[in-house]
Amino acid sequence: MKLLVTGAAGFIGFHLSDKLLALGHTVVGVDNINDYYDVNLKYARLKELGIDRNKAEVFHQEIISDINENFKFIRLNLEDKEELFQLFTTENFDVVCNLAAQAGVRYSIENPDVYIQSNIVGFLNILECCRHHEIKHLVYASSSSVYGANKKVPFSEKDNVDNPVSLYAATKKSNELMAHTYSHLYKIPTTGLRFFTVYGPWGRPDMAPILFADAISNDRPIKVFNKGDMERDFTYIDDIVEGIKRVIEKPVENRELYKIYNIGNNDSVKLLDFITHMEMNLGKEATKEMLPMQMGDVQRTWANVEGLIKDYEYKPKVKVADGVRRFVQWYQEYYN
Repeated sequence: MKLLVTGAAGFIGFHLSDKLLALGHTVVGVDNINDYYDVNLKYARLKELGIDRNKAEVFHQEIISDINENFKFIRLNLEDKEELFQLFTTENFDVVCNLAAQAGVRYSIENPDVYIQSNIVGFLNILECCRHHEIKHLVYASSSSVYGANKKVPFSEKDNVDNPVSLYAATKKSNELMAHTYSHLYKIPTTGLRFFTVYGPWGRPDMAPILFADAISNDRPIKVFNKGDMERDFTYIDDIVEGIKRVIEKPVENRELYKIYNIGNNDSVKLLDFITHMEMNLGKEATKEMLPMQMGDVQRTWANVEGLIKDYEYKPKVKVADGVRRFVQWYQEYYN
């Protein structure tokens, strides 16, 4: 099938594109390559997919991969409605997987405008393109952050998500509501995936794993929020990509048009235990700077993934001990 993957230079989008291409699908990747974090990492991911940096730096230029002719990349802003519509008209996609978004809970408190443009306006343009080009299925990234300060664990898709504690979370909840409206009005099959703390090789440098690995490796203290009393459903990238792949490839004819799923490791791991695995694999003990809870953050996340197991036979396989080992191996090769 022919797929559009937005956010293709991002952490999850890169891994998903690589997986879909290996399975023989045709993929068109788009990304605006913004500077929210180091663009060199984004271009390095694209290089792994056979995309030359000098060409990728130019907006609206179609680039065919040097290593797989089934992959094409275009630097594009989702807010650019005219260019996006032209892309949909030209390419005739079967399925769209929208992973492009302005990420980061804490950054959304300081820079709210960019979240509205990217996550709301950009997503509306995707919905409009799907509406006018008869897309068979829209799969899109939501987030565990929509659960806010939910005390009930594990988090279920049936839980109330009307109390986000960051603007980022509010934009993701908005995406779910917008998708519901388009599914209802225009009969577009949509699937929202609420990601839980994704980590692994090629991960974002603003996320805890790289921040921890970098600090420990260079004998700097790591920042441990809420004085370490934190738990996360750390989910290895391979499990995330396998779940997305299953949702993309399974026909949607015999299901509800609008669906939401948690996608995580189905477990909650103490932050201090995650740090211990980091220390073991780096061979160094961390100096910990114990800090209070940050604004917009939550104490615990834990995904109930029974829905994805039931409908797609999703089974997360990578335990944190193994996932951290693989991550540290990549980190040391890439950064050192």
